[in-house]
Formats: sequence, C-alpha cells, structure tokens
Amino acid sequence: MQEVPIPTIGPRDVLVKVRAASICGTDYHIYTWDPWSAGRVKPPLTIGHELAGEVVATGREVTACKVGDYVSAETHVVCNRCPRCHVGEYHLCENTQILGVDTDGVFAEYVAIPEQNIWVNDKDIPFELQSIQEPLGNAVHTALSGELTARSVLVTGCGPIGIMSVAVAKMAGAEIVMAMDINEYRLQLAGQLGADVLINPTKQDPVEAVRSYTRGYGADVVLEMSGNPSAIRQGLRAARNGARISLLGLPGRPVELDLAADVIMRGLVLQGITGRRMWQTWYQVRSLYRAGLAERLRPLITHRLPLEQLDTAMELMGSGQSGKIVLLPDLKA
Repeated sequence: MQEVPIPTIGPRDVLVKVRAASICGTDYHIYTWDPWSAGRVKPPLTIGHELAGEVVATGREVTACKVGDYVSAETHVVCNRCPRCHVGEYHLCENTQILGVDTDGVFAEYVAIPEQNIWVNDKDIPFELQSIQEPLGNAVHTALSGELTARSVLVTGCGPIGIMSVAVAKMAGAEIVMAMDINEYRLQLAGQLGADVLINPTKQDPVEAVRSYTRGYGADVVLEMSGNPSAIRQGLRAARNGARISLLGLPGRPVELDLAADVIMRGLVLQGITGRRMWQTWYQVRSLYRAGLAERLRPLITHRLPLEQLDTAMELMGSGQSGKIVLLPDLKA
C-alpha cells in the first residue's frame, strides 16, 4: 500500500471516490504475478476494476453524470474506431484497454474513469452490490446469449461468476439448474443461490448425474465457467444433442477435445463469450436487480474487508473458501 496523489482528470473524465471494490480472479492473477500478468501488466500500477463509488468531480465536457451520483464502471475502455466498434460490437474491440490491468484501477480511495465507461446506479442498491455488476455482467452475457426458459441448465465451475449465473438462470425461468464443482464450499453457495442439483465430479460421474435429471437426454444448455479441461469435456458429454455450450472460463493451456464425437456428430453449438455487451448487458443487469436479483445475490458476498487488508483478502481468494470479497476503503481495520 502506498500513498499517491489523487488522480487528475481530463475534460471527458470523471473522478470517483471509491466506496466498494470487489476482487476478481484477474486481480488474483496479477497479485500472484503469474506468467500472463508478467507479460501483460506494466508496473507501477494500481490494480482492481470492480467498483462502486460516488462522483466527486467531472471534466468540463462531461454530461453523462454529475457530482453526487453513485456509479460503477464498464472496465473495457474501447477505441470507438475499429471495425468491431463501428458495427456496435464494442465488447470485441480490437484495441481494448482494461481498467486496473492497462490503466490505474480501483483498489484506491479515488479513481479517474473515462466518461464513456461510467454507469449511473440506482441509489437504493448497497455499494457492495453495485460493485459486483461488472462480473455479474459476464454471467448475464453468458446465460442470456440463448434461450433459458423451460430449459435444463448445467453450470460447470462455481466460482463467483458461475454462482451468479445460477441465480440468473433461475430468474430466467430455467426448468432445472445443475451446478458442478469440486469445491464443496462453493457448491453449497451455488445451492443457496438457487441450484437445484449439486454435482461434485470427484464423488459421482457428472455425465450420468446430469442425464439422470434430464430424462436421459442431457442438459439443454451448458454454461462453462471453469476453464478446466476436464470440466469442459464433461460438460460437452453431459449436453443433449444440439445443445448450446456457452464458454466463459479461460483455460490456462490448450484443451484437447474429441470434436468429431462430442461436438460435430452431435450438432452442439459452441459459443465463445467475452466481457459484456456494451451497453445491452448493463441494462439487463439493472432490470434483473430491480426484479429482485440484487437481494438474491447477498449470500454471495461472504467477506467485507478494509482496503488495507488486501493481503488477507487475496489469501482468502487463494484458499477457495470464499464467495465474493469486497474491499471497503471507508472501513477501518
């Protein structure tokens, strides 16, 4: 922890006093300085990208918000110039920079954010729930990229985003939601957020388990949130013929698949998911929050710590014995 100057803002920037900052797996990768971080991040840098805060100053050209607004931020800063941006696919921008990865982030008392990335929140939502909208957007984008109503859904990987997708699928009217993970702590959290079936592949055959709950056919939809090669293969085999497989989890290495037997001959639809649709997903999250999702997600936030206890928070992340961890700059140790 260091004391640094309050950021200066340009004419189209917003200065935000951070009230809550939740921790993401990406933050943990940077904290542990894995090979991806060493090749991407250029220190010195303030990390962190999931926030809720209050606007305390705006640049002279800012019109999207005003001092006193409660805000969060879309963390992908896009160029607005590449072909993907020109056709409205901002989440696929060829020149994306990420808050807290490529620019200074939110594990601080104040952060400067481009106006184009500001999202104004409803003030009746607690700051800690405002702060998790960015990762929730990943869950919403993954889950709602196809039909869920009256469908059987398998979620492979019960990290926080996987658990969020359980709640989203339930709200979207899924017939049955099955959650799979080897971590019993997180499986139980998935149950608290609405999973109908909890599957630990170290204790039972997950493919047989899924088929037993789907009249022998397999899941209509698989939301792959783990990036684990075994879980990916199990998810494919647990899907019914013609199922949708939405893939958000990032494998740490290339994955070997039997494309002929598990995908092509069974007509599976594999769908890569990255980030959030800007700004469609944010509007979906707002509507889901107003419909009751915010209250459903309260059990997911298992730890609230002062910003100064970042080391403790990261140890909890590494242990796997936590849900979402939120850092509160105003909370004293």
